[in-house]
Amino acid sequence: MAPTPTPVPAEVPGATELSAAAYADVAREAISAVATSQAEAVAAAADLMATCIGDGGVLQAFGTGHSEAFAMEIAGRAGGFIPTNRLALRDAVAAAEAARADTDPDQFAELERDPAFAQFIYDLVPDVQPSDVFLIASNSGGNGSIVEFARLVKEKGHPLIAVTSLAHTTKVTSRHPSGLRLFEVADIVLDNGAPYGDAVLPLPGGGAACGLSSITAALLAQMMVAETLVRLLAAGQRPPVYLSANIPEGDAHNNALEARYAGRLRRGL
Repeated sequence: MAPTPTPVPAEVPGATELSAAAYADVAREAISAVATSQAEAVAAAADLMATCIGDGGVLQAFGTGHSEAFAMEIAGRAGGFIPTNRLALRDAVAAAEAARADTDPDQFAELERDPAFAQFIYDLVPDVQPSDVFLIASNSGGNGSIVEFARLVKEKGHPLIAVTSLAHTTKVTSRHPSGLRLFEVADIVLDNGAPYGDAVLPLPGGGAACGLSSITAALLAQMMVAETLVRLLAAGQRPPVYLSANIPEGDAHNNALEARYAGRLRRGL
């Protein structure tokens, strides 16, 4: 699959003051801007996700730092799809520590910059199949392991959806030997609308506070889920969706559906 045309940036106005109300205003504007500007990319991503689930595949979600919140929105939550996995950096670190004597689990940032670390992330996927779709979230999109992981995913023939900040990633130099950034490798790119540096409220004397990307990444995750559901239902399929474990029938419903994907889901992590 060839990459889609140039990603569409989400134009989010900046704040002019430091207050809770100012942050709420920016968040409200960002939600509107991202929802509108990324609608076409969300639809394209949903096409890939619906095909994956319809063919018995699993959605594989990964994000480092606060982008892990995006993976948590995609994988293993109430109202989301059963055939999903969250690939966590800490689990890849544990695997690397067991395999490499030079691995320091306290140096997450350094590992994230190491292209060789990408294989440990990919190897977290149980019984990976060609039909599996990967979703990678990275605000900067330029660290070595992120780009290498994306490159590895594409080398293995999987469709790849990326969530990133175009305002940030286009201002950074890639730490990958190829010079590529995440958005230049993915098939579908969604802009989370966060500014360079992520924080949106100005501080006296310079700098900024209060990050935005977690809110808009969660929005994009749920928009993709919603549009994927539309496509599955239109195709006459019953979507495999989690019920809350905190309602009486939740466990029985979820366990029965999880059994269909035995050996392919990472749970209890």
